[in-house]
Amino acid sequence: MASSTISEKLREQLAALPARPGVYIMRNAAGEVIYVGKAAKLRDRVRSYFGSPHGLEPKTRALREQVDDFEYIVVSNPAEALLLEATLIKRHQPFFNIRLKDDKRYPYLKIDLQDPWPRVTITRRIENDGARYFGPYASAGSVRAALDLTKKLFPWRSCSKEITGRDPRPCLDYYIKRCIAPCTAYCTKEEYDEVIQQVILFLEGKADDVLRRLRRQMDEAAERLDYERAAQLRDQLRAIERTIERQHVATTRDEDADIFGLARDGDDACVQVFFIRGTQMIGRDSFMLAGVRDEPDATILANFLLQYYEGAQYTPRLVAVPALPDDRPSIEALLTEKRGARVEIRVPVRGEKRRLVDLAAENAREALALARVRWLADASKTEQALEQLREELSLPALPRRIECYDNSNIQGASPVSSMVVFVDGRPAPNHYRRFRIKTVQGANDFATMQEVLRRRFGRHARTPARAPENPESAEPPPDAWDLPDLVIVDGGKGQLSAALEVMHELGVHHIPVVGLAKRHEEIYVPDDDEPILLPRGSEALFLVQRIRDEAHRFAITFHRQVRGKSSIQSALDTIPGIGPRRKKALLKKFGSVKAIREADVDEIAATVGFTRALAERVKAEL
Repeated sequence: MASSTISEKLREQLAALPARPGVYIMRNAAGEVIYVGKAAKLRDRVRSYFGSPHGLEPKTRALREQVDDFEYIVVSNPAEALLLEATLIKRHQPFFNIRLKDDKRYPYLKIDLQDPWPRVTITRRIENDGARYFGPYASAGSVRAALDLTKKLFPWRSCSKEITGRDPRPCLDYYIKRCIAPCTAYCTKEEYDEVIQQVILFLEGKADDVLRRLRRQMDEAAERLDYERAAQLRDQLRAIERTIERQHVATTRDEDADIFGLARDGDDACVQVFFIRGTQMIGRDSFMLAGVRDEPDATILANFLLQYYEGAQYTPRLVAVPALPDDRPSIEALLTEKRGARVEIRVPVRGEKRRLVDLAAENAREALALARVRWLADASKTEQALEQLREELSLPALPRRIECYDNSNIQGASPVSSMVVFVDGRPAPNHYRRFRIKTVQGANDFATMQEVLRRRFGRHARTPARAPENPESAEPPPDAWDLPDLVIVDGGKGQLSAALEVMHELGVHHIPVVGLAKRHEEIYVPDDDEPILLPRGSEALFLVQRIRDEAHRFAITFHRQVRGKSSIQSALDTIPGIGPRRKKALLKKFGSVKAIREADVDEIAATVGFTRALAERVKAEL
């Protein structure tokens, strides 16, 4: 759809919109679903996309540009619209929606209670078949770990054979105490059902109930003088107790809760959930989200909770989150209906729950960072990112070596700059460089960037490139100061212009240089007033974000070191009579300026090389 006009087809569709609650589905020219939304009044909400573009968020403007057609589904009330929206987002994975990254069905543990001898299995399909389902789990690995744990703790059968009780001998699982062998009638139906009931209670988080049942059975076996059976139950009891001890004690209050933490970076986010059952954290999982750029935390959480609980088989009484989600009353009503009892969504402000929300957020940040590291380790993705970057920026060659520069200062104090290097899409820390700014006074990003580039590329202007000793031999490892295929400077058109001026001055203007603005990852290139926006969700954008973040991290770390040293120097070096030796003696004895400030005069005077008069002067100055 053209940016300034609306097609006649769309005008007719907009005019026919009803003033009723519902869900709308937007498609592009290829017929692909690109956005799913809900509305209390379809007519007002959908028309808002096609009015004046002024004031629209960048994401909404980009969506409007691509809409070629839309359809809608009328529902009875806004709550139904919420639920239908979550279902359609999971089904279609629209590009402009906040969505769980994996479009697969999440795995569950299933216990088929219609089977006379039930097993615990993994499934990705939930059916109304009378079975018990537990989950969802975020990955095959997490659901497999839960399955293995139940198998170690409870002797249910893992075979799929028909149970007749007439097998001549049991399998190996019986001898290693992983099954009670219903195949050979070594147990009764009631005894096997008790094992399955214990598994269900354990997966529900009711481990204390399981322990009570096992202690009662152990005592009864001992009273019958069945010491072998009592010993087996004792060993099982101890194994479950050890498992519970390893689980994090979450709270002193006995309640069921799901604790959520959120971390976000650019267009991606991670939600970590802790499952609290009773006083124990019985498990956790992390879920990756895409399409979150420019969205507030409240909107991200609302979309996630709807998509997550739409397929979850258990809903706790309390849902603790870092920010109240949009449409909280409607989401609470849906979860309450699903659970059959009241569900509360709350933002804890203090105490154990607040601590757990913060801990979940910290784990979410770690999971997000790990996902990026794994992405960098994927050679096919990094190669794809480099190729996309070459095409989008019209580079003469694949940017095998990329250098990114970032400045850091606080109101002009302790200015520094960083250079990070990525080779073949991966960080090369041995090639990183840090620069103390020598010629620039105050906060002047343009002049700071120029000084750094002069110092970095000046060596190439002064020294001719070296020819290889044997051109036919294998390529030697790259030198830390090899010329890059692409230079990225942190900032917009101003920083880019300043950088280009230096590159021309030094005769290295053949090296492509771009400026990267932080807010929307807008890339400014020479001789073009309009910035380039890399496709959202593309491998190239992900790589650029990673490079930018690494340069910023490296610059900030160095700036903190320099600022810390300068603060010590400025505090002691301005005191008359305190030279390098006396300063060293003070710092060796007290460790920091703060400790010196808090010491009394006698302690300072007792330092090697100090008199009482000098100690009094130090106290007065500090």
